Amino acid sequence: MKTIVIDGKSLTLEDFIAVAREGAKVKLSEDAKKAMQKSRDLVEHYVENEVVRYGITTGFGSLSEVTINKKDTSKLQENLIITHAVSVGEPFAIEIVRGMMLLRVNSIAKGNSGVRVSTVQLILDMLNAGVTPVVPEQGSLGASGDLAPLSHMVLPMLGYGEVYYNGKKYTGKLGMKKAGLDTITLSSKEGLGLNNGTQAMTSVGALTTYDALKTLKLADISAMLSFEALRGIRTAYDPRVHEIRGHIGQQASAKNFLKLIEGSTSATEQGDLRVQDAYALRCLPQIHGASKDAINYVKGIVEIELNAVTDNPLIFPETEDVISGGNFHGQPMALPFDFLKIALSELANISERRLERLVNSKLSNGLPSMLVKKAGLNSGFMIVQYSAASVVSENKVIAHPASVDSIPSCENQEDHVSMGTTAARQARQILRNVQYVLGMEIFAACQGIDIRKVEKLGKGTKVAYDEVRKVVSYMKNDRVLKPDMVKIDELVVSHKIVDEVEKVVKLETI
Repeated sequence: MKTIVIDGKSLTLEDFIAVAREGAKVKLSEDAKKAMQKSRDLVEHYVENEVVRYGITTGFGSLSEVTINKKDTSKLQENLIITHAVSVGEPFAIEIVRGMMLLRVNSIAKGNSGVRVSTVQLILDMLNAGVTPVVPEQGSLGASGDLAPLSHMVLPMLGYGEVYYNGKKYTGKLGMKKAGLDTITLSSKEGLGLNNGTQAMTSVGALTTYDALKTLKLADISAMLSFEALRGIRTAYDPRVHEIRGHIGQQASAKNFLKLIEGSTSATEQGDLRVQDAYALRCLPQIHGASKDAINYVKGIVEIELNAVTDNPLIFPETEDVISGGNFHGQPMALPFDFLKIALSELANISERRLERLVNSKLSNGLPSMLVKKAGLNSGFMIVQYSAASVVSENKVIAHPASVDSIPSCENQEDHVSMGTTAARQARQILRNVQYVLGMEIFAACQGIDIRKVEKLGKGTKVAYDEVRKVVSYMKNDRVLKPDMVKIDELVVSHKIVDEVEKVVKLETI
């Protein structure tokens, strides 16, 4: 695996995933070190000469009018971290925290934060050694950045907090020692340079966006498995229909559908069996396509934020200016992550409607009630649809925009907050729910295909069907379904179905 070079300006979503999820090594570019040193030199000049500059020689937030003596500037930074590390709830996944660490380094590497190169190098050493701080996931307003979670990220560097290392949890001090890493004492401006920023929300959101792009492909595959089981009308996917409307995602969806069902004997044409399908099949390009467009929009915003400087104050060595601004405010990410929530929710909404058509004998174009013979004695897939409906309804609640819910803090100095981290966390939860629902639809669709005794599946749907049947068999009579659902969920989360299908059919997300 290649080493990712951090320079503050060229980190891609794929690079981010390589480090956060796959454990790729990281190092600072030489240019980044030089840029960081310039801003650091200016910070030390202001401290030595006791020049009043926010966060360097003053208190924080509503305490910004309190001037700090130069001998206390180091203690000021430590106090900032230990008092701000007050998040609650379950810990973030290791990949999320690794993402936070990477993004914090990349932000500082641009040279506008005034943090010592050695301090940043310690974060990289922790990443490369597999030392991951324990960071509770709740407690950020997403306003002065992700103050609480980022402070938890910094604690082990000072010998506090907790870390994961080699699959075990240790105190921060012991975990660092086991990894052969020395703890440090923060210098002037460093606490603020490490905990002011949007790196928690961006890490959660970036991982979710990456997985959402994979899930778009799975949703297309899942839909076409149901299409095969329901003997759908492919005419509605004629490219001419979608070209004249012009939306890119819609056109990509229609192309995907036709490629997936190419060669199918189950697919029908307009007028063969009926004139038109219900919206859950006929309007699939428009619905899935809208989610594609939305998620790709979010991806573009995420890619900007991956390389953004988001702390405060910002240091401009060329002009020797220190400017207190608001780049830490999460609003530019909060709105897209709320949009991501809605776009993902819609994939589950329509998936559940297709599942309903599969189990409903009045809507399934000839399939038996509940997708099982001797319905009544057998319940079949009845409650699979119930479970999907429950999860879909939960998504509708969670999809309410977090970004419209501001609450003032810090003696009303911070009087508008973004709630961007909440939006990102909710998007991740919704994504997981979407995966559950798609798995349930795939499970039912394969049952319908077997009942239908389809002579020949499409080029792509055949691969997906075969992957499912490798782990779950046809259900002739009622049996315990949960183990089957777990196996299919594992296929979904691992992206195995998408990866295998794409060996024969390349799917588009835009």
